[in-house]
Amino acid sequence: MASRWRSLLRFRPTTRPLIIFTFCLTVIHSLGYDVDSCDKLRLGYVCKEPKIDDATQEPENCKDRLAWVECLPAPNISCRLSNGTQFKFSGEEVGFNKSIQCRNVSGYSYKVAVALSLFLGWIGADRFYLGYPALGLLKFCTVGFCGIGSLVDFMLISMQIVGPSDGSDYIVDYYGARLTRLSITNETYRRTQLSP
Repeated sequence: MASRWRSLLRFRPTTRPLIIFTFCLTVIHSLGYDVDSCDKLRLGYVCKEPKIDDATQEPENCKDRLAWVECLPAPNISCRLSNGTQFKFSGEEVGFNKSIQCRNVSGYSYKVAVALSLFLGWIGADRFYLGYPALGLLKFCTVGFCGIGSLVDFMLISMQIVGPSDGSDYIVDYYGARLTRLSITNETYRRTQLSP
């Protein structure tokens, strides 16, 4: 059995230099690392926290419900730029900008709306504040629909179902109690479970 393996490992004198050359080329190629394009390289990055505007409690550069934050690469990451040159990051340069979602706010505070609904909802102050003067006047004339409308409005406002009349979102602390509505549409993917 051992003699059979030895015969398989014997090479002709002309193929031996070719095998040695291929082996050396493989070792040299493995020692030099391949550098990916900077567009594809997204590992090893740390993204900064967005700068929050004190008045709106949203990122300062929020437009069309998107804001951009800078992402810095880890030190000593190399990538190839679009012009073909290799670039090595030191950890201080911006590698790319990442988009994060933000909300469209226009000055209506969530805390004020809940407080008005709780304490003055029976006279319609919450609806006047949110920009619904007709409903506010109706609540004022009926004393909050005999209290039932005030209770319903308090629940709807506190769950952020009823918002400002201009379609904007409430100003809520950036790290506060924000609600995200989930909706099911025709584009929603539904995963069905297969029975065994």
